Amino acid sequence: MSKLLVFGHQNPDTDAIASSYGWAYLEREAFGREAESVALGTPNEETAFALDYFGVTAPRVVESAKAEGVDQVILTDHNEFQQSISDIKEVEVVAVVDHHRVANFETANPLYMRLEPVGSASSIVYRAFKENGLTPPKEVAGLLLSGLISDTLLLKSPTTHASDPQVARELAELAGVNLEEYGLAMLKAGTNLASKTADELIDIDAKTFELNGNAVRVAQVNTVDIAEVLERQAEIEAAIEAASKENGYSDFVLMITDIVNSNSEILALGRNMDKVEAAFNFTLENNHAFLAGAVSRKKQVVPQLTESFGA
Repeated sequence: MSKLLVFGHQNPDTDAIASSYGWAYLEREAFGREAESVALGTPNEETAFALDYFGVTAPRVVESAKAEGVDQVILTDHNEFQQSISDIKEVEVVAVVDHHRVANFETANPLYMRLEPVGSASSIVYRAFKENGLTPPKEVAGLLLSGLISDTLLLKSPTTHASDPQVARELAELAGVNLEEYGLAMLKAGTNLASKTADELIDIDAKTFELNGNAVRVAQVNTVDIAEVLERQAEIEAAIEAASKENGYSDFVLMITDIVNSNSEILALGRNMDKVEAAFNFTLENNHAFLAGAVSRKKQVVPQLTESFGA
């Protein structure tokens, strides 16, 4: 088998970076295969905090597998092709390690797929370490812990699986950190939005979903002050409109999530605002509305939009 590239989704979040880094390590140490963790975008500030804390160099950013001379890839933290590398249909996907829905995905050959409805792809990677009799070194454990903390908002999100708290405790011990103290520091590192342009802000953590023939972009930013973000509404909306025109999005939904109080404000623009309003049973006023208790795109936004757009 030739060299494998292992990567998470475009606009990588902490779990995408961590899970790919951990799985590439596992490929080399447990399975004896040449594998490199790469990224499909520059790590955000939260991820940069985790990488720096554990002394890990950020994976290099690649745009094409073929340009790297690679024919086989492994996907972590995603499976939908529109969220993957640009030439995903030209290479062989030999494995997928993910915790999301399966959509827009097919392969010519059989492959290894590990899909579990847990809080993070990093949780799955850690269990694979244990199953293969390996203990992740401190820096790998630290990144996997970071991925789990990020995707579950320190185990407060409804995406948190019953097994995740124990996984978090074990990884924190291996990483040599206090779970609560480290987790809060890492999450807060990702809320520094003032330095971001509007274009950067709407692209920090964004994914495109094909919903009944519509390209719906769903982005999320974490903050400790929703009002502060909404002060920039005019420039954010201009950035959304420009991105939608350039990329053909029918609709753009931005989650502005308060990580302290576990609520979100939804800012939405596009052709199907009636479907967005129906999805959440609210009325948009000045293009936004409050969504109490919503912190998870995966469980509290995308399924509702999928149902509404499919109706």
